[in-house]
Amino acid sequence: MNGLAETQSRAEALLRAAGVLCVLTVDSVQQALSCARALADGGLTAIELTLRTPVAIDAIAAIRHDLPQLAIGAGTVLEPAQVAAVEAAGGQFLVSPGVSPALLDALAASPLPSVPGAATPSELMALHARGFHVAKWFPAAMLGGVAMLKAIQGPLPQMKLCANGGIDAASAADYLALPNVLCVGGSWMVPKDWLAAGAWDKVSAAAKDAAGIAMRVRNG
Repeated sequence: MNGLAETQSRAEALLRAAGVLCVLTVDSVQQALSCARALADGGLTAIELTLRTPVAIDAIAAIRHDLPQLAIGAGTVLEPAQVAAVEAAGGQFLVSPGVSPALLDALAASPLPSVPGAATPSELMALHARGFHVAKWFPAAMLGGVAMLKAIQGPLPQMKLCANGGIDAASAADYLALPNVLCVGGSWMVPKDWLAAGAWDKVSAAAKDAAGIAMRVRNG
């Protein structure tokens, strides 16, 4: 198995195991650690911490060090330099909202599992031609939601997806029931006002509900 085939296999396994991938944006390392603990207490196993704030790389390193039971990866990966920074920080996977040629080269060469973003069948076909079979379908709800994902399952069954964008607790199960959806990503369990208030009990309860959704779908 070559390098990209191996990392894509790991990406598929990670997302399938996660079920629900929490997409988290933080303002401080301490906030990141407190939130990650609450998410883990609720039963979630993976966090996509977005590279949208200056503290993101340090927060990834801190979570990896303090909470090794969690899979911690980077989201909103936009350029090759960020791939290298996440690798150096100990991040465990990479997620992008889309790709450029340079970013796709960096994702393909990285030792980390990656989940490049796509929004059309043509983009999924281009990723598959490059050796990727795992992708982020984003923004899912705005692209047609469950109906669109059902439509692309037939011609593109080889592509396995993390559906993200506009998904919440009410719709997550419908996405997870689809055969081409490995997991759903979302931030409904970490709203900004809860993070600002340090409402970690609410985060933990929402994470428990999210983990329960994934378990119920898997168990039929």
